[in-house]
Amino acid sequence: MTRGAYLLNLGHVPYREAWDLQRSLAAAVSQGAIPDTVVLLEHPPVITLGRRSDESELHVPEGAEVEIVETDRGGKSTYHGPGQLVCYPILDLTRHGQDVKRYCRDLEEALIRTIGAAGVQATRIDGLTGIWVERPPRKIASIGVHITKWVTTHGYALNVDLDTAPFTEWITACGLADASFTTIATELGRAVTVDEIRPHAAAALEEVFGLAFDDLPAEDGAGLWPQPLHERLTAKPTGASSAGEAVGVEQVVAR
Repeated sequence: MTRGAYLLNLGHVPYREAWDLQRSLAAAVSQGAIPDTVVLLEHPPVITLGRRSDESELHVPEGAEVEIVETDRGGKSTYHGPGQLVCYPILDLTRHGQDVKRYCRDLEEALIRTIGAAGVQATRIDGLTGIWVERPPRKIASIGVHITKWVTTHGYALNVDLDTAPFTEWITACGLADASFTTIATELGRAVTVDEIRPHAAAALEEVFGLAFDDLPAEDGAGLWPQPLHERLTAKPTGASSAGEAVGVEQVVAR
């Protein structure tokens, strides 16, 4: 069964602004005001800390131009920057099996298909989080999610074409001290744009989650779309719980 969904393609959006947008969309999805919605974007340089992060993972050099943000997603620290495709699926899992492990596996499958469509073979590796290119293992994508009342936020980050040094020089990414990191561009030996990968990402999500996307127009850089609906989406619902007051199931997961 295929369900209608929204796809919101954005450019470079500051992390906190995108997080606010996720929460607004999650509130609307949970109330049935809008269907499942997927946001694709890039972030300016930012280190995000999951719920299992600790200070020992941070070794950012003095003067580095990077924001550091504590989040409510699962996992440890990771880095986002231009040249990385970040995907935030805002899905109601009551429509997708109400199974957190299955959801994470489906995100992994969508990533593997996306990377494969770009010409790179990637896979899961037992005992290691995220998605990898093998021989030797090189991490190409990370997953970290938050689920409240069966509605998902956060998602995955796919290295398309960026400097991977911050993953090892600024942090102990994902808590993996000896991990190597790669990008689609490195594996293909040529420059690759995020815009080149977006259609593959959207198609993979449609296939894996049984969605049919309608594009939502967005103002460049604003993270919003010029529709009267947005004012209603961003208004805090009466009696709604705060971000830290999840009602029902709440899960944080990293892969």
